[in-house]
Amino acid sequence: MAESAEAGQRINPGEGAQLRDDAEKLLKGNRSVLGKVLAITSDQIKVDIGEVQPRFLPLKQAQQKGFLGITEGDDLIVVLNAQNLLVDYHPLDGQASAHTIIRGEIAQNLPVGQERVVIKSAGKEMSFTIRSQARSKVAAIPVGVAAVFLIDETNQIADVGLSGQQTSKQADRLTDSMPPIKGAHKQIDGTVTSPLRANHITVRTANGSEKPFEVRELLHKKLAALRKGDAVILLVDTDDKVIDVAVPPPGR
Repeated sequence: MAESAEAGQRINPGEGAQLRDDAEKLLKGNRSVLGKVLAITSDQIKVDIGEVQPRFLPLKQAQQKGFLGITEGDDLIVVLNAQNLLVDYHPLDGQASAHTIIRGEIAQNLPVGQERVVIKSAGKEMSFTIRSQARSKVAAIPVGVAAVFLIDETNQIADVGLSGQQTSKQADRLTDSMPPIKGAHKQIDGTVTSPLRANHITVRTANGSEKPFEVRELLHKKLAALRKGDAVILLVDTDDKVIDVAVPPPGR
């Protein structure tokens, strides 16, 4: 039976140093930036963190953590990983988030975009929801390969990396077949020219070109509401398939 991280691994003294090294490697590229809330919609928070374009943070994540009452003008601390992808965020004047590092192996194959994964750690299986920003990274890790997972306070995977503790057999698998673990998303800003149909949506980008994208099945319901002329921001994986979507607030 799957368990939560709270019932997770028990580390033997000899393994503590390796887990520390794994955690340091995973967290080394993380950086925290200060953001200003520009607008809030029913499902997104538009934040200025000093980049050319604003970031759109999932409002659901704040609701799950009990960060209630976020309003326009508030300051947020936004945590980004080495690939400049969102890891976490919380109010400047709130409590810092509590994260847990666990080491384990993915127990089942999963396609890019799948929302849950089963991890075997210390002889036990634990089931976790994967934050949208981490799904492509989790999907890139082969079954049975030792990895380290960053679990947030809502018991969801926020980031992942390879563990330095690999058997010779695992190392051979990584050398032969594994693509690099990296941020596989690219952001496409545009306007819908052809709404979702036959698993595809077409958008016109800022340079005027039109391009169709295949949409992962888990997003069909969300994209079905988009109409021709709607502004949209798509997150696209290395297979050129849409794995997440944001709709800019009116007047952006």
